[in-house]
Amino acid sequence: MANLTLYHASPSRSSIVLWMLEELGQPYDLKLLRLSEGDNLKPDYLAINPMGKVPALKHGDTVITEAAAICTYLADEFPDAKLAIPIGTPRRGVYLKWLFFGPSCIEPAVIDRAAPRKEAARRGMLGYGDFDTVMNVVAQAVAKGPWLMGEQFTAADVIVGANIRWGMMFKMLPERKEFLDYATRIAARPAAQRAQAKDKELGAKAA
Repeated sequence: MANLTLYHASPSRSSIVLWMLEELGQPYDLKLLRLSEGDNLKPDYLAINPMGKVPALKHGDTVITEAAAICTYLADEFPDAKLAIPIGTPRRGVYLKWLFFGPSCIEPAVIDRAAPRKEAARRGMLGYGDFDTVMNVVAQAVAKGPWLMGEQFTAADVIVGANIRWGMMFKMLPERKEFLDYATRIAARPAAQRAQAKDKELGAKAA
């Protein structure tokens, strides 16, 4: 039995962690949840994550939730995969910024654009500021390439890359050349391909 267990719904935000685990190269187990059947709201899963959300990752006796937190944790716990910028390295600050830029800026900006409020919120009320600024900042970062931290692919690329691929897939993010080129580089990664194939197979089982 593997020491890592992912509580996963296919496809969902937990697909980000599925990809991260494939990049990590460590053995892991999957516990498949069917959101359509309310598996995520049943007592046994709420004991794992009281929010009733996926992903959740169990590493030994430790449970971690929230995709960016899980990816940060895994990158630090398994340094041989070289998916983190080490603690004590000046570049780690930039790396951490991108890890949390995904869920705190990219995702809410995209969701707010897809499901607008009846009355527009003042810019200062929104943690991400405004949609166009978020898109421009991300586009400039990925255009420098090949990855957010230069030549090194990191967990930050898993988080931001998943947001970009997901956003373009559902037509909620502009198909800018910078995003398309970055998504193409991601799609060529064997780990991303394995994760996508697994998700497709798991999705068929859950249907």
